[in-house]
Amino acid sequence: MPSYLKPDILARAEALGLKARQVVEGLRVGDHKSPYKGFSVEFVQHREYVPGDDIRHIDWKSYGRSERYTIKQYEQETNFIAHLLVDASNSMRYGSGETNKLEYAKLLAASLAYLIVRQRDSVALRVFADGWAAELPASSQLGHINTVTRTLEEVQPRDKTRIGPLLDEVADRVGRRGLVFLVSDCFDDVDGVLAGLRHLRHRGHEVVLFHVLHKDEVEFPLDGNIRFADLEGPDELRTRPHLLRPAYLRVVNRFLEEVRRGCDGSGVDYVKMVTGRPLTAALGEYLVRRLQVVRR
Repeated sequence: MPSYLKPDILARAEALGLKARQVVEGLRVGDHKSPYKGFSVEFVQHREYVPGDDIRHIDWKSYGRSERYTIKQYEQETNFIAHLLVDASNSMRYGSGETNKLEYAKLLAASLAYLIVRQRDSVALRVFADGWAAELPASSQLGHINTVTRTLEEVQPRDKTRIGPLLDEVADRVGRRGLVFLVSDCFDDVDGVLAGLRHLRHRGHEVVLFHVLHKDEVEFPLDGNIRFADLEGPDELRTRPHLLRPAYLRVVNRFLEEVRRGCDGSGVDYVKMVTGRPLTAALGEYLVRRLQVVRR
């Protein structure tokens, strides 16, 4: 089994499932709401009968009341296409072992890909930094899971992040409405990131931001004399963290609030993921919350 497919995470995710919350455009009949009208699943409306319509769909009860021939229309259900966008810029390499942000993001992306394909939906993968580092087209074939995980295993952090323009590119390139999952620390121009997310929403996609952060970045628990190195540049700073902590936390909390509020205001689902928390619990909690919203 590939290293990014963890049985405990996958079992929890499969038990909960991932259903589209809004209308999506798929290629076949499946489990999610479609914008197309057909003659199956859930009744939506009547329309006038026209020559050539199948008489089996005439509503004879309505004819008995109005003496007019009408056809029952139903809303089809469809599969969805999910687009996984994974940030592999240098800032994502902070942390070690399971707390490394990029490794955590890869594990999350692989788990989502497995869940989506196993429920017969399609998944596409794009890994980026300042440009596209890897791109896989959408597929619902089981073998695609191995392709996704192998691609993730080969990805190495590089360059700076350039999120906003890449989100715009995805919005312009992807025609069918589906789901877009952005997995990133969002260490970039916040206005540009939010503008890209709004562009995706304007195109009719359901958008989820998994904001991946390290505990050190959120709580700044460091002490002593420490040398800080810029992961995306040559700058270094030697200082005593406890002197900076109050100001640092104000800036970080303002950044987090700006991203969260921007997502809320655009209809983007914001999910903060701190790498110190096991992904089994973090992903499971998100899927439970999502399931509760879908069932309302």
